[in-house]
Amino acid sequence: MKAPAALETLDALAHATRLAAFRALVVAGADGLAVGELREALRVPPATLTAHLNVLRAAKLVIDRREGRSIVVRANFARMNDLVAYLTENCCAGATSCGPGVICPPAPRSSP
Repeated sequence: MKAPAALETLDALAHATRLAAFRALVVAGADGLAVGELREALRVPPATLTAHLNVLRAAKLVIDRREGRSIVVRANFARMNDLVAYLTENCCAGATSCGPGVICPPAPRSSP
């Protein structure tokens, strides 16, 4: 992932409703949620959710598919993982103790 894509992705998540929607879809896993179920869980009007989902779609954070009369939306885990990899690629300045799946330790505090 390059910086412009990371900024687009972070910008899409920089709203309380969109972040809540994305997190709900992450919890739902690969099966995703019907748009109606997501709307009920978030308690937002249908038009509002549609607008927020369009922003998440544009940022490639969600993928949807039609199942009969319902639209099921799910988190795009590949995009999420690309963002996390981008954010942590320089973790610990390249020390071998860091890498994918390893949480970087906090930087030491300087004494006053």
